Amino acid sequence: MSRPICAQINLAALRHNLTQVRQLAPHSKIWAVIKANGYGHGIVRVAQQCSSADGFAVASLDEALILRQQGFLHRILLLEGIFQPEEMPLVEQHRLDLVLHSPHQVEWLLAYQPKFALKVWLKLDTGMHRLGFDPVSFAQSMLKIRNSLPQLRLNLMSHFASVTEDTVFTRQQQVCFEQQAKDYQCPMSLANSAALQRLPQTHLDWVRPGIMLYGAGIMPEFRSLFQPVLTFQTQIISLKWIAQGEAVGYGQTWVAQKPSLIGVAAAGYGDGYPRHAPSGTPVLVNNQRVPIAGRVSMDMLTLDLTAIAGAVNIGDPVVLWGEGLPVDEIAEKAGTIGYELLCGITQRVPIKEIEREPDHVR
Repeated sequence: MSRPICAQINLAALRHNLTQVRQLAPHSKIWAVIKANGYGHGIVRVAQQCSSADGFAVASLDEALILRQQGFLHRILLLEGIFQPEEMPLVEQHRLDLVLHSPHQVEWLLAYQPKFALKVWLKLDTGMHRLGFDPVSFAQSMLKIRNSLPQLRLNLMSHFASVTEDTVFTRQQQVCFEQQAKDYQCPMSLANSAALQRLPQTHLDWVRPGIMLYGAGIMPEFRSLFQPVLTFQTQIISLKWIAQGEAVGYGQTWVAQKPSLIGVAAAGYGDGYPRHAPSGTPVLVNNQRVPIAGRVSMDMLTLDLTAIAGAVNIGDPVVLWGEGLPVDEIAEKAGTIGYELLCGITQRVPIKEIEREPDHVR
């Protein structure tokens, strides 16, 4: 018998969320971003459920090759481009869309001289200062490629840094992109998940939904439209009463203020639950919110079940995040983001696939 913990993947929710993206950006094509093993959901599993997307976006060549080996013929965008010039033949062989973000990548491309009309995306740094050309080198690189490889199909893209935190800076990024792009007639991509929700004017030719496909990172005004795809769940494996003044867990950081029922759930940081989640972080037990009590252990969480003492038993279900408890809420409590929690579920946690349509579309 295995431990009762599992990550439940709702396949219907993935398809539903992609449909919602299509409705938010009806005039744009969709890159379904499935890097980092589909944000922890399984890259092949996500690709299968999002097969109606116009293309897939991944971080690297190895992720793209997994999709090609599984028979996916979609366009695949290499978001970080290539990491060494020896990768160029595989990019051409598998007809991958190639992002160029630095002059050295342009030189690798020019030295290789592809025979076919590859689709190349020049990335403009509009202020995030992570990847991308500054405006001067952007124009120079565009000219180089056009003169040396006129058969290539050029595209433009950039990436927003803080749509939800800084609207002034976001507008500056948008203006920068528009100023640099105005002289080019080619497909363009600017909107990530946040901009897709908040800035319809940035949808352009292609949108790049990532975290929103998985039902996280959703703005309040759109939460009713999207469904969590992954529910991280386990069971109660122990129950005991402790007296007022008794402490629970490592470091004795939580002390009972009254006689308290302590439950142990089979989950911990060895499974991907955030170790720094503080006491008070909620879980759902029998659909009731109860708080963590004490530090997260490698394999166990201790919970204060006093409030539901008459309605809890060994084996009762515990939702760590997912349906009824957004992963973003747990991430905020732990001082991180939902992306990290979804990507951080460990390999020892089994995956269970289900098909459950959202209530409002059944």
